[in-house]
Amino acid sequence: HLAIVGSHAVNGVSALHSELVKTRLVPDFAELWPEKFRNVTNGVTPRRWLAKANPEFARAISERIGDAWITDLDQLRALEPFAEDGAFRSEFRAIKRSNKDRLARVVARTAGVALEPDAIYDVQVKRMHEYKRQLLAALHAIHLYLQIAEDGRELEAPRACLFAGKAAPEYWMAKLVIRLLCSLSDVVSRDPRTAGQLRVAFIPDYRVSLAEQIIPAADLSEQISTAGFEASGTGNMKLSLNGALTIGTLDGANVEIREAVGDDNFYLFGLRAEEIAALRAEGGYDPRERYEASPAIRRVLDAIGSERFSADEPGVFGPILQNLLDHGDPYFVLADFESYVTTQERVARDFRDVDGWSRRAILNVARTGRFSSDRAIREYAARIWDLVPVR
Repeated sequence: HLAIVGSHAVNGVSALHSELVKTRLVPDFAELWPEKFRNVTNGVTPRRWLAKANPEFARAISERIGDAWITDLDQLRALEPFAEDGAFRSEFRAIKRSNKDRLARVVARTAGVALEPDAIYDVQVKRMHEYKRQLLAALHAIHLYLQIAEDGRELEAPRACLFAGKAAPEYWMAKLVIRLLCSLSDVVSRDPRTAGQLRVAFIPDYRVSLAEQIIPAADLSEQISTAGFEASGTGNMKLSLNGALTIGTLDGANVEIREAVGDDNFYLFGLRAEEIAALRAEGGYDPRERYEASPAIRRVLDAIGSERFSADEPGVFGPILQNLLDHGDPYFVLADFESYVTTQERVARDFRDVDGWSRRAILNVARTGRFSSDRAIREYAARIWDLVPVR
């Protein structure tokens, strides 16, 4: 409160975040000094996250539209017509395949998991936190595994579920989710029925240099935080800039990414921020009702409770189940599970249309120009710092 009183400007880092600051966090101050409250959506630098991290793709772009995009990312809009160019789509796929081969070598060396380059590289790389819902993606991976192992099903498209991120030193629940992911990875890799269909890998020691290898290889960007909890996010921007389609909630900068790339090029699922807020105001919801009503949820959670993934330490994942079922599922994982699974089924079907997927991926790249850090810095200078560029 003192910071708001003493500052001449208060800003959020995405349109949704800025609105939540005004309407939920400090509404009295926003009413008192509406002129103080502004928005500057985050951005990422194209020099590192495209030119350096994905040089072959950067070269292919520059050959078509010139290299002005490196310092003016809005120039990427000129790439949009090339989404209809079969030769460019083929080149895009070849570059993506090369990046996937490179990442597969990294994952084999660091995580001991062999990846199929033709699989969907389904990527969630970010800080480990319950609101970011790595657990939701883990439950989906278990759901896929059980379809193979218990139902004898063949997946619509092979999938590699790739995770990386670090937990705060004392954040034991986040660390327990990492342990679940590692245990799931071991079980899936050792089961011969999953060969050529499913792999799960937790890639250790996430850092910028590793992100530069993961992000260019991604097919699907997991931006699945509980709606209303993410301020902005920048991984969503980096992945979209490198030609990954997004599956996500309407949270943080996802809202603006979806507006930019188009509804058809974004896999939306889950409760909205206002729906989450309404449920929380009512004291939450009853996750046990979801457990009883959904055979898919029940089977996944029962598999975790059965020690299938914890034979070496029975009961170790009990706190995860307790959090979901007995402590109100505070991040609405089970509330969004079935919507998430249904949307992932659409992802798998669409991925089989190789040309259509490539076209939509290129459109994602062409329409992400507004998410440049250059634009963000210009807006800070003009709207908040009151600075004029020297050149």
